[in-house]
Amino acid sequence: MNLYCSVCGRTYPLDTRLWLCECGGTFEVKGAPAFSHQAIRTKEPTLWRYRPLLPVEQDTNIVSLGEGFTPLLETKVHGVPVFCKLEFLSPTGSFKDRGTTVLVSLLQEMGVKEVVEDSSGNAAASLAAYCARAGIRARIFVPAHASPAKLAQIAVYGAELVAVEGPREASAQAAQHAASKGPPGSRAYYASHNYSPFFVEGTKTFAYEIWEYLGAAPHNLFFPLGNGSLLMGAYRGFSELKEAGLVDRVPRLFAVQAEACSPFYQAYQQGWEDTQPVPPGQTIAEGIRIAQPVRGRLVLQAIRETEGAVFTVGEAEIVDARKALAGVGLYVEPTSATVAAAFHKMQHTLAPQEITILALTGAGLKSP
Repeated sequence: MNLYCSVCGRTYPLDTRLWLCECGGTFEVKGAPAFSHQAIRTKEPTLWRYRPLLPVEQDTNIVSLGEGFTPLLETKVHGVPVFCKLEFLSPTGSFKDRGTTVLVSLLQEMGVKEVVEDSSGNAAASLAAYCARAGIRARIFVPAHASPAKLAQIAVYGAELVAVEGPREASAQAAQHAASKGPPGSRAYYASHNYSPFFVEGTKTFAYEIWEYLGAAPHNLFFPLGNGSLLMGAYRGFSELKEAGLVDRVPRLFAVQAEACSPFYQAYQQGWEDTQPVPPGQTIAEGIRIAQPVRGRLVLQAIRETEGAVFTVGEAEIVDARKALAGVGLYVEPTSATVAAAFHKMQHTLAPQEITILALTGAGLKSP
């Protein structure tokens, strides 16, 4: 296996310390095994049941906290039947653990001793936890305005917190600068969940689990959309299942953004191939307050190819949706509630016999 650039096609070794191709394109994994039902380790109750399909060579390098196999709950939202994938029940309280377990396992395999990352909260908390498990030093650059609950979670795992004033993108610039300092052999590894192709390899297991549970592909999937790592993982996972002849379709991918910060919505409405930067307006859905997405072109392509769509929801709609989910026993952060708000808007246009799944990505205790 190796890495290839999604723009120019140039290849790189898996252990490169670069996080972007020299042309500026993002990396993808090339040469991963094709999906095989027989490859599943059926007695393993975590996402590592798919270990032969993931880019980690040795079991001894796996860094796990028991992630994956989150419940797929059939319930009602605003009185309408729907399935909810309870990703907020992951070890650190968010779906990010799917990507982080694979990423940190690869870092363990590569012998990495120190990482830097930037995140508004959930990804950093996840990375801090898995690095603590692996004995890897972690330095996390976070927006100064991030949720105090999330910052406390990052710190308790022993990661070094560096608060950065300004928009979310300022944290990314600070982390990238830190990863570029010093001699090449001694630099910290930029373990970015946004740029890392290993992270998306982990989120593919979201699709695998749904297929194992249903025995088929659902018709519709709803995701909160910031940078799109879970949506892209689901798209690639179901694409692999289709190529293996195990499902007859890739589900329609519906992405949800806050009205205050919606670069994907603007690009989708305008018919653009890629996103353009937008002002990062204030929203309680802080996890998707991303003004300059990294994989804009690839995410838009996946949404359009599956005949999905991008929606926006307002702050009052997010609050109402969070209350509606809590009313059926599901306590999630506002970012997760955006999918319930969009589903409420769309519920009369979805056929009753279709299977629809909402990805509930983050726990309610992470936000006020």
